[in-house]
Amino acid sequence: MEQMKKIITYTAGGAKGSPGPAAAGVYITDAAGKVIKEEKKHLGNAYSDFAAYYAVMHALQTLVQLYSQKTKTMDFEIRLDNELVQKQLSAVSQITEPGLVSMFIEIHNMRVDSFPNISFVHVTQAQNKDADRLVSEAFDKK
Repeated sequence: MEQMKKIITYTAGGAKGSPGPAAAGVYITDAAGKVIKEEKKHLGNAYSDFAAYYAVMHALQTLVQLYSQKTKTMDFEIRLDNELVQKQLSAVSQITEPGLVSMFIEIHNMRVDSFPNISFVHVTQAQNKDADRLVSEAFDKK
C-alpha cells in the first residue's frame, strides 16, 4: 500500500496587547522539511487566541488552494504553540470565548470537507520559530 504524502504546517498567531495589533504566520513544509509556502498577515486589533485560530484557518485555506481535492488522500499535521487552541481544535477542551466559535466551526467544516487525515499538535515556541518569525514580519510590515 502506498504511503500518504504528509504535509507539516506550522501556524502562529500573536497580539501586542489584549486586544492589540495582531498577526498570523503559516509555514508549510513537506515531511522532509522542504519549504512549500510561507504566509503572513497583519490582522488589525485582536486577541492572541483569535490570531492563532486565524492562522490555522488560513493554513487550511492555503492547503486547499495548493492541493485541491488531493487533500482528501493526504496526511496533514498542523503544529501550533498555542496549547489552548490546539486542545480546542482536537476536541479536548471546550471553547469559552464566544468570538472564537464561528472560526472553530469554519475550521471544523473545512476539516470534514477536505481534511479527513489531519491532526493538531502542540509544539513549543522554539519548535515553531519559522511561523513566529512570519508573525514578527507581519508586524514589521504594518
